[in-house]
Amino acid sequence: MDVTYERCCGIDVHKRSIVACLRCGKKQEIRTFGTTSKEIRALAKWLWDEKCQMAAMESTGSYWKPVYNLFETSHLGVMIVNARNMKNVPGRKTDVKDAEWIADLLQHGLLSASYIPKREQRELREVSRYRKSLIAERARELNRLQKMLEGGNIKLSSVVSNINGKSSRSLLQKLLKKDAPLQKDEVEESLHGALRHKVEDVMQALDGFLTPLQKQLILQVVDHIDDMTKRIGQMDKLVKQYSSGYEDAIEKLDEIPGIGRQSAETILAETGLDMSRFATEKHLSSWAGLSPGNNESAGKRQSGRTTKGNATLKTTLIQCAKAAIKKKDSFLSAQYDRLVVRRGAKRATVAVAHTMLIAIYHILKLGEPFIDLGADYYNKFNKERKINSYLTKLKKLGWQPETATFSAAST
Repeated sequence: MDVTYERCCGIDVHKRSIVACLRCGKKQEIRTFGTTSKEIRALAKWLWDEKCQMAAMESTGSYWKPVYNLFETSHLGVMIVNARNMKNVPGRKTDVKDAEWIADLLQHGLLSASYIPKREQRELREVSRYRKSLIAERARELNRLQKMLEGGNIKLSSVVSNINGKSSRSLLQKLLKKDAPLQKDEVEESLHGALRHKVEDVMQALDGFLTPLQKQLILQVVDHIDDMTKRIGQMDKLVKQYSSGYEDAIEKLDEIPGIGRQSAETILAETGLDMSRFATEKHLSSWAGLSPGNNESAGKRQSGRTTKGNATLKTTLIQCAKAAIKKKDSFLSAQYDRLVVRRGAKRATVAVAHTMLIAIYHILKLGEPFIDLGADYYNKFNKERKINSYLTKLKKLGWQPETATFSAAST
């Protein structure tokens, strides 16, 4: 095979040790280092002195990050590779063998580098992902609160749409701090908006029994929800502070149905602004895990389920797609309605998310605003064929074109 790198290094990274195999032509040298910054600097200096052209290592947990950080500051060429693309032969599994195998694959250009953004974007991505985790944890706590209230015969969620809303929280604070049932005037002063017309329903929903232990436990859950809400707000400020260079792109993504500011920040933290890293929108879709997979054998196409990809970006876009399909006068909603009948709700939602990602790619690459194709986009094609198809169906149901009425047999 052709040699791509004459001088390269394969690195097997672990929590406490690093095994490096430096290949210079047909010769190789193996050294073991620790994982402290001092040891990694020694590794970087060794490779620099040996004029190493490129180093490669597996994306093992988070253990590759310290090595990558110091290699990046030392201006050493390094690529991070998915472990499934560089598996060794079974029965030859040692740290030294792994380092040799990585170096051999790298030398002959058989490794594909994963997309690793710049340090500033990596840090913004960590903040964005932490915020997403806090939001998910708060949702779990709200479900836990709902479960506890049901256990005490409190049916508040049957009346209000949000048990964490202003009215609900005011009622809960009074309910948990008082031993006797709430009076009508106390309920009335806690209700806001349309709930003011549901005083009797709310009082019936609050007619339960909570033991002192249950009240203490619910207070702890409510306190945890408030603490996470506060931290989410702090993360919002932090993301906004360090994403000042993304404002123009955030405004353009915000024009897409289903995408708000928070979702736009999360998407840009994952993809970045530079789309030159992805040759086409298909490469970006594959990296995000939203493109259909290839599974064909003997001329028969098997399951085409989506590939694995960036989990944060994929889940965010699917959530945005679920919001986008509710806007009935948009192209995305029309696409969903067209696919959901024959492919099901989940596949149709993923298809809408895929379409949204394609639009994001072109918006970021070309700098153009989002243009909605309209809810009647699919009706513009093959009009005559569609009309004939619908007429055929109507005739089968008993419709008579002469009288424009249904026959008695059809009723």
